[in-house]
Amino acid sequence: MKANTFNCNIRSLFSIMAIASVMAFPVQAQDAPLLDENGNPAGFQTLELGAQAPDFDLPGIDGRNYTLADFDDADVLMVLFTSNHCPTSHAIEKRLQKLIADYISQSFAIVAINPNHPDGLQLDELGFGEFNDSYEDMKPYADLNGWEFPYIYDGETQQTARAYGCLATPHVFLFDKKRRLQYAGRFDDSRYEPEHTVTSHDARNALEDLFAGREVTVPRTRPHGCSTKWREKRIRIAAAMESWTNLPVSIEKIDTDGIAALRANATSHYRLFNIWATWCVPCVEEFPELVAISRQFDMRGFDFITISLDDPKQEPQALAFLKRHGVGPTDRALKRIHKDNRKTNHYLYSGTSQDALATVLDTEWPGPVPHTVLVAPGGDIVWRHNGVIDGQEARSQIAEALTRYWELPAK
Repeated sequence: MKANTFNCNIRSLFSIMAIASVMAFPVQAQDAPLLDENGNPAGFQTLELGAQAPDFDLPGIDGRNYTLADFDDADVLMVLFTSNHCPTSHAIEKRLQKLIADYISQSFAIVAINPNHPDGLQLDELGFGEFNDSYEDMKPYADLNGWEFPYIYDGETQQTARAYGCLATPHVFLFDKKRRLQYAGRFDDSRYEPEHTVTSHDARNALEDLFAGREVTVPRTRPHGCSTKWREKRIRIAAAMESWTNLPVSIEKIDTDGIAALRANATSHYRLFNIWATWCVPCVEEFPELVAISRQFDMRGFDFITISLDDPKQEPQALAFLKRHGVGPTDRALKRIHKDNRKTNHYLYSGTSQDALATVLDTEWPGPVPHTVLVAPGGDIVWRHNGVIDGQEARSQIAEALTRYWELPAK
């Protein structure tokens, strides 16, 4: 399959150079047909109960293409539209595996389809994991979950999603032996990961009816989760990405007492600290990746805090660097900053001793910069890295700390 040249994977998506390329080569209006009043593109249809399953010919993560005929042997076929990024899709992962295990002796097959195009996703929609919805990121996502069923990609044209009427991920379609639609809707009624939050096992109930030879009692339910990421959204997304680069940025001097207070982290948010300097070539090299990470997890209650080791007299140069990299806080970040009685997330160390800084920030810091630490609420360091970070590793560590699911409401 031909790789997408822009946003083809999470690494390219999250670089400031990619943002700049969107700005430099704006998408023309004729390249992006308008979505209708429901947010659906041209050619979208609602598949009626009893309708034949639309055929497809799509690439799987194992390198081969799949069509509807590949599942002819099964009496019941589940077509599951799901995605790499969506927290609701993540929430059903264990329940999906249990369902498959429970029906292993039945004539049952499942094919999962990723309907999304990476251009239809904004960076801050990807805060519940380390993966984008590109074809390239589907295999590591499936490997993470131990999936052994086919996982195929419709994001290039999104024609299959249009033909089935995929509204969200996850969205379940169940077909009988003649491949007539018998159930369409949600997997179950919970967007949370714990099993006890499910009160209606809708897809499982429909399977029970089908294997018992009964009509499905509840043949249609409302799918819930993340809306299908149609490529037609890319003009709006490009504009949002451009607006981020122009957000106001400020920098303040900070001493060891101030850093100790930040490190103590008396908030409910995770904090990613990065020690850097304009004279540090590796710091400059990794900074765009850090900015992109900060945008990705912004909606999760996540703060990116930078501490420059530039000479205090070089504060204007440090501020200019931050501005060039478009690291100004979003409205969400500003609310967190102000709630913490601060003015910024960007600081310039005013002390003379790097050892004193290490003592209050991270006693395991070996000395060189850049140095990055992830601090949990309450002040514990849950991940550290000295030198240029690997973006995928950093995202995995952050996603693991924040969880890949919606949090249960506090009682």
